[in-house]
Amino acid sequence: MDFTNPLVYGVPCFLGFIALELSYSKVFDDKQLYKWKDFTSSLLLGIGSAILGALIKTVSIILVFNFAYDIFNPEIDGVRTNIMGWQSFGYAWYVWIICMLLDDFTYYWFHRQNHMVRFLWAAHIVHHSSENFNLGTAVRNGWFTIFYKPFFYVWIVIIGFPPEMLVVCLGIEALWQFQLHTKYIKNLGFLETFVNTHTMHQVHHARNIEYMDKNHGGFLNIFDRMFGTWKELDENINIEYGVSTPPNSYSLYVILTHEYQNIWQDMKKSNNLYYKFMYAFGPPGWSHDGSTLTIKQIRKQLTKENKKRLTSISAVPGE
Repeated sequence: MDFTNPLVYGVPCFLGFIALELSYSKVFDDKQLYKWKDFTSSLLLGIGSAILGALIKTVSIILVFNFAYDIFNPEIDGVRTNIMGWQSFGYAWYVWIICMLLDDFTYYWFHRQNHMVRFLWAAHIVHHSSENFNLGTAVRNGWFTIFYKPFFYVWIVIIGFPPEMLVVCLGIEALWQFQLHTKYIKNLGFLETFVNTHTMHQVHHARNIEYMDKNHGGFLNIFDRMFGTWKELDENINIEYGVSTPPNSYSLYVILTHEYQNIWQDMKKSNNLYYKFMYAFGPPGWSHDGSTLTIKQIRKQLTKENKKRLTSISAVPGE
């Protein structure tokens, strides 16, 4: 059964909503929400990602998803049967729901690892590198994630879900992710308890220490809550968007490659092979000499400092 990827219809909508938000912000609200050079970089990165996606992602899906599906779900007497013995899944409505949930679960871990493994972060940092949070930033996608993303999702077709079903679910997920990148939609009330919303995604794009590496979810925030990465927006915190090691450039080449260059420079700091490995595949901020710290290390250090400060205050005799 053939399906059309929802992104085919989504791209024109993306451009329309970006134009709407940009016009509204310039005329009625925040003239600094969109900065022209930054927006141009985001738009060009998005166009490049779409072109590469059409060329490479299609091939990767054919090679990875269809190959894995055929290997692990061969036809036996005309019926697709998983090598574990069950009949491969069809297109019933509840199968679609299950596939969407599995897609969302996988998206959480794919997204989280993009923040936890520095070599993956070097590709994903492109999306976070803008200091503006708007729908233009939503299309500011790295070009190299395309090469490894299918390998995170291939297990879903291996257990028997049709490749075209997974592709549609991936497209729906991408549509939801796009519209999260706006500040004009506020608290959604009851939905905030289980849905990944716009305020939660503002937290995700912030570079404030309290917010970094939080809210990796796609549709749902359930997995963030389950695995300790959920964080609610605090209206008392002034959000700063972007990353701690920005490209400081509007050049597409610099934006796409600056973190790989940083990795290479860090790897040259030591001849120890383990250290070299950790600089490439450890968490961002890791260093062998403590010259830079991971987010977990920074938070632990701040916690210790706060405890010391509170202890010293309580130790002062009352007047």
